[in-house]
Amino acid sequence: MPPAPETVEVYFIAPRHLAGGGDPAWITVPLHRACGWSHGNDPLMPRVLLSSPDQKALLRLEPEPDGQWWTLSHAAEPDRPAWYASFGARTPVELIAAVTDTLTDPASTASTSSDPYEPLRQIGWSPYGDDGLVSPDKAAYVERLGTPGDPGAWFVTVTLGLHQKVWQARFGEHTPARLVTAFTAALADPAPVARTDSVHSLPTHDPNVVTRRTTDVLAVLVAGALEERVRTLAARHAVPPATPMPSAPPPVKNGRSR
Repeated sequence: MPPAPETVEVYFIAPRHLAGGGDPAWITVPLHRACGWSHGNDPLMPRVLLSSPDQKALLRLEPEPDGQWWTLSHAAEPDRPAWYASFGARTPVELIAAVTDTLTDPASTASTSSDPYEPLRQIGWSPYGDDGLVSPDKAAYVERLGTPGDPGAWFVTVTLGLHQKVWQARFGEHTPARLVTAFTAALADPAPVARTDSVHSLPTHDPNVVTRRTTDVLAVLVAGALEERVRTLAARHAVPPATPMPSAPPPVKNGRSR
């Protein structure tokens, strides 16, 4: 009798803003393999540096005990000053991936207009402060600091209680709104996120705060999820086959028919 297929215990966590960071490969591997971002080879340093094919964008992942672990920076362009986005260690990779996926999407353009608050309003987030929203569980806050005539940077902060900050995402004032909206849309998604290291990654195990559902999943499916993601993102850059030119109709003969 053949052995039973190997399975992996997978935790499905909700809300996703309290699901922990997850596997960084969910971001870095597709950027390299599907989007052509290059990386240096510095095995003695605990960091990852990925640069876009046009060398305008740089993603840095570097353990920083007192700061942001992820930093995405972009050089100035004719229509936009340089901008940045940064994310704390426990920012779920699914939210960061929403930003990098949108940045590398050939169909996404800098002229795309969007309101980062709209995905959150649609799921019942409430007004917070002068210009912000707070989640129904009061754990996540999104606000833009600045003045009506001079809007500033965006801040997304997740806390437990009054003083325990779980993670923070920051978007500079010149970050394209479509990228901030991609992040808030992923934040608003009610679907749980999968984790295989729930015991270590969750900022809290309080069942009144997070919902954790556990199930055994075939190991081959768990391993294949990242490969499928790479294939899906790579397909966006595939050049569609050229439409064949229609054949010319036969010339009309002059003269009368008999």
